[in-house]
Amino acid sequence: MLQQLIINFLGEDKPGLLSAIATTINSSNCNILDSRQAIFGQELSLTMIIEGNQNAITKTELAIPTLCQNLDLLAMMKRTKHHAKQHLAHLLNIEFTGQDIQGLLRDVTKFFHEKSTSISALRQKTYTCSDTGLETVRCKLVLTVPENIDISEFIKDTDAFLTSLSLEATITDTHQTNWSE
Repeated sequence: MLQQLIINFLGEDKPGLLSAIATTINSSNCNILDSRQAIFGQELSLTMIIEGNQNAITKTELAIPTLCQNLDLLAMMKRTKHHAKQHLAHLLNIEFTGQDIQGLLRDVTKFFHEKSTSISALRQKTYTCSDTGLETVRCKLVLTVPENIDISEFIKDTDAFLTSLSLEATITDTHQTNWSE
């Protein structure tokens, strides 16, 4: 029976790092099902889910600490239940810009949580606006919206909410219907 393991890696981004991680996982006879990475300055954050039989997962769990020591990485691992593809009716790309006020991201994420949606990706940047001199935030996110939610109404509510926070927003609906494949 196949098992799965989620691994989070943190460390300095350097050439060959991803290759070394993939080689270690492959050497343990595991497959990478999904992975996401981000670069923050000079630091890499990589999260992946791998799959293999019990022996392969155990072999990976034993190999990761040595890999981390050799590459000066930190890692966290957790066995997990079967990774299933999500059935999503809609993906929304949302971008907003406005004054960076304390609690803004908390309020935005709370709004989406209360609407029973999930944030699949989020990227935020703050900067000082050259025109106004104010601290400004620019945020891009991908939102997954379940099929039982009226997407037109949801977009209207989201736009009204972001406008109420004095944010300029663009919402793009990327309708998806065959996510179960």
